[in-house]
Formats: sequence, structure tokens, C-alpha cells
Amino acid sequence: MVSRRIVMKFPHRLLDQPIISNLVKDYNLEFNILKASVMPNEEGLLVLELTGTEKDYEKALEYLKKTGVNLQPLSQDIKRNDKRCTHCGACVTICPAGALALDQKTRKVDFHDDKCIVCGLCINACPVRAMEIHF
Repeated sequence: MVSRRIVMKFPHRLLDQPIISNLVKDYNLEFNILKASVMPNEEGLLVLELTGTEKDYEKALEYLKKTGVNLQPLSQDIKRNDKRCTHCGACVTICPAGALALDQKTRKVDFHDDKCIVCGLCINACPVRAMEIHF
């Protein structure tokens, strides 16, 4: 079993299609919606964690690409600007997923992007704007 987080961008012409339902029904994948932004006549954005066999996952990605969905791995979209970060810890207390944690030995904030659910709370909490989300 694999579990991967991806960013899906939907052209507005696909917003009424049962794409996620097809991932479950036709490709045996489980999904967890981490973030969604869908507006009529605009591009839709969906951040998902998909779980299933490697073979089913790869087939599902082919289906999504053929359908016209733009895909990106989530890890490419979450960044911390280390030059800006002052390790104040303001983001640590607000992060619901534990992706930001204070290292007790170094007293620096560690960012574990594999735990990040892209909620955006750290962006608002960071006084120096060191956290950046790019979709």
C-alpha cells in the first residue's frame, strides 16, 4: 500500500464530473481531502491524500491526466524560507498536524513537510512570513 499527497487543479469544465468517485470505484483508492477550493466558472483546487496499491495509484494518475486534471506532488508546494525564519515558534502551537515542531536541543523549528496538511494556519501565524504555500 502507498499513501501519497497530491495537488489537483481542475479546469472549470470538469467541476461537475465525478472524478473523485471514479478514483474510489474504478481504482480502489481511499482518499482524504486535506484542502478544497471549488468555485463555479473558476479552476478548482483539491489537495488529497490517496491510499491504495502502487499499481492502482499509477493507473489512477493516468486517468486523471487523460481527464485533464493537472497534478503536482504536495511536497513541491510547501516551503519554508529558511533565511526569513527566526525560529520564534509561533507556528508550532498553531499547527494541527505537528508538521512544525520545536527541536528541544537546538531550540529551532523543524518543518516536516510529510506531515503537513496545507491548512495555511502557519502562514497567518508567522510574523516574518517564512512559510509559503505555492499551488
